[in-house]
Amino acid sequence: MKKSLLSISVMAIAAVSCQQAPEAAKAETTEKQEAASVAGATEYTIDITNSTVGWIGTKPVGKHNGDFKLSGGSISVDGGAVKGGNFVIDINSIKDHDLTDAESNGKLVGHLKSPDFFDAAQFPTAKFEITAVEALQNDTTGTHKISGNLTLKDSTKNVTFPAKITVTDNDVKAVANFNIDRTHWGLKYRNDQSLGDKFIHPEVNISLNIEAKK
Repeated sequence: MKKSLLSISVMAIAAVSCQQAPEAAKAETTEKQEAASVAGATEYTIDITNSTVGWIGTKPVGKHNGDFKLSGGSISVDGGAVKGGNFVIDINSIKDHDLTDAESNGKLVGHLKSPDFFDAAQFPTAKFEITAVEALQNDTTGTHKISGNLTLKDSTKNVTFPAKITVTDNDVKAVANFNIDRTHWGLKYRNDQSLGDKFIHPEVNISLNIEAKK
């Protein structure tokens, strides 16, 4: 009886400890597509002060979360609707928000900038370029479905995900939350379940908070 209770307790602890990517829309990933046509559209400049790309990475025994800053880009609007656009991610701006110890935080950020992950020295920027925008009706996940080419390091894939977009005469705001499989971009570090506690899940949660101004 004691052994049974012990086994149940161990299983319960393992279940609680095992971290997974947060529940979110799973981005559809395909090959690179042509950028959306924006001829005649009005350009809104990305507000790099108020725009971020958040991330959450998980492993069996924990998780880390942080964000990147943007270094530029624009959103193209025509007839009150987003038609295209792009933004550039500053890889060297990556921050971790969960480690309060400065040394541990620095080691993690340094590792994420290393060739094991983003290789920031060789690839200091990443880019997202819109290829299609589709309005959604009565959809709780977003007002639009966005497709775009995401370039990480030397690899470009097209991803599709829901987003909530608002457009006014003066600004554009877009918010999205979705999961991607990092291995599609060649980010395969510790992507082997046989590593046990050292395994890092391939699914990474991405949250976009983008603002652009006319």
